Amino acid sequence: MWQKISEFPLKAYLAFTGFVRDFRNDERGLSGVVVAVLLILVAVLAVLLVWGMLSGWLRTFWENITGEATKITEAPP
Repeated sequence: MWQKISEFPLKAYLAFTGFVRDFRNDERGLSGVVVAVLLILVAVLAVLLVWGMLSGWLRTFWENITGEATKITEAPP
């Protein structure tokens, strides 16, 4: 039992380094990673673009709502 426990760090290290070596040498998976990163980048840029276009409209809309609300609260009874 103790021998298995003492060998565990070495086996874990060898398994991890083998995984990293295989991942670096595997050219098939690299394009998938690149595509995933590009898709995430495009999605983030699309959200920023939509937010940039809508933020002015939303700000104006919110100011109209709050302006009308202040007229209601300031109205004489």
